[in-house]
Amino acid sequence: MAEQVPTYRRDRLRLPAAQRRRQIVEVATRLIAERGFWGLSMQDVADGCGLTVQGLLHHVGSKDGLLVSVLEHSEAEDALQLAAQFGTGGNDLTGDLADNAPQVAADLRQACAAIARHNAAQPEIVRLYAVLAAESLEPRHPAHAYFLARHQRALVGLTELAKAISDHPQSLARQILATMDGLQLQWLRDPATADLVREWEAASEVIFGRPGT
Repeated sequence: MAEQVPTYRRDRLRLPAAQRRRQIVEVATRLIAERGFWGLSMQDVADGCGLTVQGLLHHVGSKDGLLVSVLEHSEAEDALQLAAQFGTGGNDLTGDLADNAPQVAADLRQACAAIARHNAAQPEIVRLYAVLAAESLEPRHPAHAYFLARHQRALVGLTELAKAISDHPQSLARQILATMDGLQLQWLRDPATADLVREWEAASEVIFGRPGT
């Protein structure tokens, strides 16, 4: 007997445009985290939303447009969560905590610990960014410019905080970003044996020294 191909119900409900776009972005976020941008199928996104590909393109324009929407949505969600965590207004935050460190933390150590806690609570989003960051090293990737700018914003934010404790603040900021990126990759690869928050706490003692010393 031939293998049956799964069928998908095309949603006949006309959702409000904003609600539909959110649904599309959430489905695409999950698929990109699993497969990467190059492995993303517009057909699979459409199937996950109960749409035709033509209907999907009506909302996002193109595959590149969908990727931009996913990244912007993720940053907006981070901003809201961090605003709640630090008791600030949502408009005070854009992107991840490293982009806004001077506004949301009193010192560099606190800012880095907050980044680790925040990222540990959202492994799927961190995985998405890790996959896309690696893929976008290719200059033709549609998110190449986005990740370059994002890295520069993070570096500037951490460098500003590092000025209070280091004569070489940009170098310290680069070391912090490299350490955090490396720990996140190890955590994503084997979460059963790597605790991101605990490993960052240990690393921070090497970078900053023990608290109170």
